[in-house]
Amino acid sequence: MIDLRSLRDDPQRFKDGCASKGISVDIDRLLTLDEQRRTLRHEQQEARAGQNALAKEVGPRIGTLTGRLKKAHGEERAGLEAEIAQLKAAPAALKDRVRELDQRLGGIEPEFNALLLAVPLPPDPDVPVGKTSDDNVELSRWNPDWFDTAKSFRENKGFDPRSHMELARNLGLVDLERGVRLAGSRSYLLVGDGARLHQAILRYAMDFVAERGFTQITVPVLVREEAMVGTGFLPSGREQAYMIDESARVDADVVAISDDSSESYPTESDSSESYPTKSDSSESCPTLFLTGTGEVSLMGMYAGEILDEADLPLKLCTVSTCFRREAGAGGKDTAGLYRIHQFDKVEQVVICRADEGESRRWHTEMIGMVEQFVRSLELPHRLLQCCTGDLGVKNADMIDLESWMPSRGPAGEDGLPRGAYGETHSASRLYDFQCRRLNMRCRPGGEQGRGETTFCHSLNNTVAASPRLMIPILEMYQNQDGSVTVPNVLRPYMGGCERIG
Repeated sequence: MIDLRSLRDDPQRFKDGCASKGISVDIDRLLTLDEQRRTLRHEQQEARAGQNALAKEVGPRIGTLTGRLKKAHGEERAGLEAEIAQLKAAPAALKDRVRELDQRLGGIEPEFNALLLAVPLPPDPDVPVGKTSDDNVELSRWNPDWFDTAKSFRENKGFDPRSHMELARNLGLVDLERGVRLAGSRSYLLVGDGARLHQAILRYAMDFVAERGFTQITVPVLVREEAMVGTGFLPSGREQAYMIDESARVDADVVAISDDSSESYPTESDSSESYPTKSDSSESCPTLFLTGTGEVSLMGMYAGEILDEADLPLKLCTVSTCFRREAGAGGKDTAGLYRIHQFDKVEQVVICRADEGESRRWHTEMIGMVEQFVRSLELPHRLLQCCTGDLGVKNADMIDLESWMPSRGPAGEDGLPRGAYGETHSASRLYDFQCRRLNMRCRPGGEQGRGETTFCHSLNNTVAASPRLMIPILEMYQNQDGSVTVPNVLRPYMGGCERIG
């Protein structure tokens, strides 16, 4: 969520931010609603202040007039009765006024909130302008000593490469057919050494970041809607999220119970807690979402809290199962294990002071950390500066790391793919965008401190997402006989196994 005061002071900055990110939001309409909302709230405060003043004055005044009324006659009595009636009517009139203002505010709030949540965080000025990922800017490349991405796979290793799926099938690492039969398209089973390699990647990644001071946390992957909205994955990302509507399940249970005439079910005289009712659904059965990243829970766990600035930065990491619908994704380069609905990911999050310089330093450090991780696996990779159109709603800046995958890219004269980079990591700088939505603040001296609270800053980074990261590992470490050499750093996590197959 953006700062409304900043929007009022410089609306053009946010209009430009929308344009550069390719996101359409009616900023002028939002400002109009904001002005109407502030006016109505001011009138509401005045009406309530009037109510409070009357509550103190009317009672004693009516008591005085009633005492005089006992001795009054004729016109004096009629005048007193009229004044008493007027005094009694005044609070009711103010109450009606407050109710009217409440209704008018209620009519504005839904549209106002929807527009406010849709406004993206403007990109930093040094982010290159562009429309899609095609406009991202390459920052650097790295190759291990034994592989040069400028040459073909055959030139590097002396034989033609197999794709990760060909290797996986031949070695019995993945069962796509049963996975799809079990759970639908983009589903899979990891089998034997495939499952062991997957777990080795995740365990190594968790140890890697823990050794660098990040606290390991196990988080829920099923969260309330507030956590998704607070971290910026809703409302704009709803088409990619899996939603679980518990109220629908409860209603279905109620229908099933009411349709069954068996006397074994509770009757109206039994405890209402013995079976679900529709009245239970709204409070005890909220709408829940499966998270697409551990970032949601790592950030959401501090929602509504005031953190002690002395405890910052918080350096957190988790490994969690992630779910994404991948709506609209397709094509040759998304096949196999590249774009799937369920995967596991090691995610790191930093929550720091509201300082742009500190945020930028952490962003650089997190990118450097994941580069060290990929280099330790000896995987060729490159860093990309994402353009404005590829940042999404919540990011001020984002750097992607893409690993070399020999089975990707256009075919050469021999009919074989020449290889290409594929995204495996992403590091984002968000400033106070998420913390403002989550109402996460910090204060010097903590909650008992005297300094003013400010919204914290947050950053996040993918350390390892598997089985996608298995693609470059299988393809880069394949041998001519169809086996796969296990990278040195992963061998301790696979019981010393040096080769698969």
